[in-house]
Amino acid sequence: MQGLYLVTPNWDDTDRLLQLSEQAMQAGPIALLQYRHKDAGPALRAEQAAALQALCRRYQVPFIVNDFVELCQQLDADGVHLGGTDAEVANVRAQLGSEKIIGASCYGDMARAIDAQLAGASYVAFGGFYPSRVKQYAVTTQASILDQAREVIRVPTVVIGGMTPENAAPLVARGAHMVAAISSIYQAESVAEAVSQFNVLFKTK
Repeated sequence: MQGLYLVTPNWDDTDRLLQLSEQAMQAGPIALLQYRHKDAGPALRAEQAAALQALCRRYQVPFIVNDFVELCQQLDADGVHLGGTDAEVANVRAQLGSEKIIGASCYGDMARAIDAQLAGASYVAFGGFYPSRVKQYAVTTQASILDQAREVIRVPTVVIGGMTPENAAPLVARGAHMVAAISSIYQAESVAEAVSQFNVLFKTK
């Protein structure tokens, strides 16, 4: 797993969500796509997730559900991303089996990342590194955590939080395998150009 990790915004407009997601995939490559809509009700969540999964399968992009393990199971999605207050990685690994992707938010906490790796996480995510237009969190993660991760983490690392091609570049240079982006793609004037700018960061890796 390496490259641009696309995370969806909290949009109720399914057609717009699908249109811009497809533009991103056409520009690709996309390492993973995570469906994240914190405010959606069960019906909208199920509708959007199913539609995005079908799109991802058409473009052969792994499809990840944020938080909702049961929805992941219902859709037979490729995996799930767990936040710090979500289910334990070990329990979800036992539920989903060895083949599914399980990501874990670790913020700026190396101990959490080590525990997630031991529990069976497929990747660990660090951040926020920069202020985000979408997610509200303390911007306390230091770039040096990636130096530590290179020594002790053997699964891919993801960086999140206010990512742009410019400010993600030094983090990729320090070893980040994937860059998670929401607004930098979905609010870009040109989705294709934004995807291309992120992917340039990985062309020499």
